[in-house]
Amino acid sequence: MWGATAWTGVQRRLRTGGTDRGDVPGWVLVTLMTAGLVTALWIIAGDALGRVFEDAITSVKAP
Repeated sequence: MWGATAWTGVQRRLRTGGTDRGDVPGWVLVTLMTAGLVTALWIIAGDALGRVFEDAITSVKAP
């Protein structure tokens, strides 16, 4: 039932064309903010995270 209703909505949307093209500026803002947070974390805690990673890799024992 749900699939038929969804497909009907998609067909109606394709026929009418619609003017809504999505929220591109919103996605750009989210992407830029995520990149900024990653960069800030990398600058602040990069050395500590690198040490944690190296310790984890060296603690793994080969079979």
